[in-house]
Amino acid sequence: MKLPSAERGKSIRVLVADSNQTQSQLLSSALRRQGHLKVTGCRGELSHCLEALRATTVDLVLLGDCSTDHEQLVGMVRGLHASYPLVPVILLLDSYDRNLVVNAMRGGARGLFCRSRQPFRALCRCISLVHEGQLWANTEQVGFLIEALNSTSQRRVTDVKGACVLTPREDQIVSLVSEGIGNREVAQRLSIKENTVKKALLRVYDKLGVSNRVELVLYVLTHCGSEKNSPSPVKSVEPERVALTPIDRGEVNVVGTTAIWLTKAN
Repeated sequence: MKLPSAERGKSIRVLVADSNQTQSQLLSSALRRQGHLKVTGCRGELSHCLEALRATTVDLVLLGDCSTDHEQLVGMVRGLHASYPLVPVILLLDSYDRNLVVNAMRGGARGLFCRSRQPFRALCRCISLVHEGQLWANTEQVGFLIEALNSTSQRRVTDVKGACVLTPREDQIVSLVSEGIGNREVAQRLSIKENTVKKALLRVYDKLGVSNRVELVLYVLTHCGSEKNSPSPVKSVEPERVALTPIDRGEVNVVGTTAIWLTKAN
């Protein structure tokens, strides 16, 4: 199998962490044959992963889901993200549920790849896209994340120092828009003019580097935390625009500086 020239030209150092050694060796061998992937392996335990990361430079971790204990798996993701926040983690899932998806992404996972539903070629694309700073999830998983976002009553958009980026009024508007409420109803709930809502949204778009309501909702999803359990703020960088272009079986959506790669949920 040959990949597009753009992907073949990149060299990505991948750590495959999986407690199933046979499965890990087969996957590592298949990835090495791609040429642009430099693969090392270790057991799928946090201590072994951290030891491997200390011993060699890694661009990305593929973490196999061999445990039926999803809390333990999420704990591994959190531990890896806490120790190496710049090294993205892709979970290789045989199955998943709502809690695993939401907690894994909140814990720092950048990709959720269901290997029982997607081909090997898709995994290679997933690795390349996550390495470029994008997120990988299927439409069902993104639906779980959006539901989790809507169930959180208060969210804060912060800069790298933890300071609020938006005004209290803008926060109110963003919170309502994230629930799927239109401008007119937002204005009614806040007892302001609809034009005031439109102008406020334009200011919010400019501050966050997004251009529409969909991007705004996904930005809030991936960059914000609740008042009770707010994750580390994301460093502000100049937004990089990416075209919303359908490719193969997926569609990429840009969220400020982050793109979410959506794949079909089978």
